[in-house]
Amino acid sequence: MPEDSAYPYPRPDSPPLLSPEDAETTLNVWLVPKFSMLTLFCLLEPLRVANRFGRKLFAWRLLSADGQPVIASNGVRIDVSGAIGELGTEPPGQTWHRNSVTRLMVVSSWEAEATVTAEDRAVLRRLAAHGAWLGGLDTAPFILARAGVLDGSRVAMHWESVPAFRQEFPSIKISTARFEWHGDRLTGAGGAASIDMMLMWIEQRYGPSLAEMVGRQIVHHRSIDEPSGRQLPTDSRLPRAVVRALAVMEANLAQPLSIPELCRLAGQSQRQLTRHFQTWFRETPRQTYLGMRLDLAQRILADSHVSVTEAAMAAGFGHLATFSRAYRQRFGEPPSVTARRGQSSPGW
Repeated sequence: MPEDSAYPYPRPDSPPLLSPEDAETTLNVWLVPKFSMLTLFCLLEPLRVANRFGRKLFAWRLLSADGQPVIASNGVRIDVSGAIGELGTEPPGQTWHRNSVTRLMVVSSWEAEATVTAEDRAVLRRLAAHGAWLGGLDTAPFILARAGVLDGSRVAMHWESVPAFRQEFPSIKISTARFEWHGDRLTGAGGAASIDMMLMWIEQRYGPSLAEMVGRQIVHHRSIDEPSGRQLPTDSRLPRAVVRALAVMEANLAQPLSIPELCRLAGQSQRQLTRHFQTWFRETPRQTYLGMRLDLAQRILADSHVSVTEAAMAAGFGHLATFSRAYRQRFGEPPSVTARRGQSSPGW
């Protein structure tokens, strides 16, 4: 067997399905009757695959308006975990203790408003008032707009819905893109476009290598070219083991893995992986991994108001002195200087 084919997939013993209590980020999905099953699959599969790279990243909960099962447009009945009215009402320390922001994606298709009530729209307004991250796919922007939570946002939706939406909401700007991130609102056309949307989300949170490997796993070629701040080469000549290793690194910055565990998840021996990294990056996997963690800390300090200690912890450093020494060596200044400059930059 060729060297780079020794283990061409993420390890199967990395559990892809997580509960909200275990995952770093939970996406709540409100299924409206007659929703598109294709949209739902394309929304969730990238998150499931991302969980196979050695870290507990994503969980999701399927919800309905009343907590009862929902029938998709193809006639398939889908069980749910609860009702949308329960969001944001959990006792402190339960369910959402690892999720500081409630995230809700509305998935609808045919007859989107037929079953949506004034009470459902009130739930959306309550969540928006408490800083929730809200999204809508396919025809769901109608639901969000009628609840009054899209004011000032740029909206993307399925092309068939554009004329009716423009007539009903002339003050809301409609985008020709397949999906749009505008502040804490995310809207999109649904269907297969949801894969690219979620790959972009994965890239924004965990880096381009993880997004690339997730796309490869689901045999999907991204049709968008999002800018990336990472300076490592990403051309197609990179050995697959290197791309897998970079993906595992980016998925495990806050909780760094040992190099043997990294090699196990990448499906490559430590000797061979080190040889590849020295050939392509002129450094060892350990050095590359450390650099990626320091780059993460630098972005956090430059773009937010967190303390140096919090940035160090977010990048997986347990000892502040070790972090400060490595940071100064990489960036030529102590992290406190970067932090002071970041105080004038608004956080997301």
